[in-house]
Amino acid sequence: MEEKLLVAALSKKDNHSFTLLYDNYSKNLYGVIFNLIRNREEAEDILQEVFVKIWNNIDTYNNSKGRLYTWMLNITRNTTIDKLRSKNFNNNLRNSSVDNFVYMLEDNSKTINKIDAIGVKKFIQKLKPKCIQLIELLFFRAYTQQEASEELEIPLGTVKTQNRNCMNELRMMINE
Repeated sequence: MEEKLLVAALSKKDNHSFTLLYDNYSKNLYGVIFNLIRNREEAEDILQEVFVKIWNNIDTYNNSKGRLYTWMLNITRNTTIDKLRSKNFNNNLRNSSVDNFVYMLEDNSKTINKIDAIGVKKFIQKLKPKCIQLIELLFFRAYTQQEASEELEIPLGTVKTQNRNCMNELRMMINE
């Protein structure tokens, strides 16, 4: 179904269009969530929350600002980061088994090599090493810009400038 028609049907709260949306996008959005959370149950819960937000807020989508998928990715990423930063999630991490914690540590160390859930891996790998490192921290490990600044031991303003430059470079590659 064409994107405009899909959005129009979703705006009318058409259940069939929602099923179509879920069937076409849930695996990719789940991949984004799981890359950040590394916990299957939590990722499934967040995915459900994301689709509820999409359903409830479809009227706020503006096609002149970007594609539907990009809008949904932003909702997914923001919802996941909110969960990561929540007190409840952090308390649950403290109570996790050692095996689960070791698994999370091992997997997070190579996050950039496992990102093909949203199809940008090939583009990210073409960027300069500093861009790859910054994108990994900010987008795939959910660091704030301040946290990335501290991790990379560079000024916050430099992180912001590099992030903007790297995103522009990535955007140009994708649009080619």
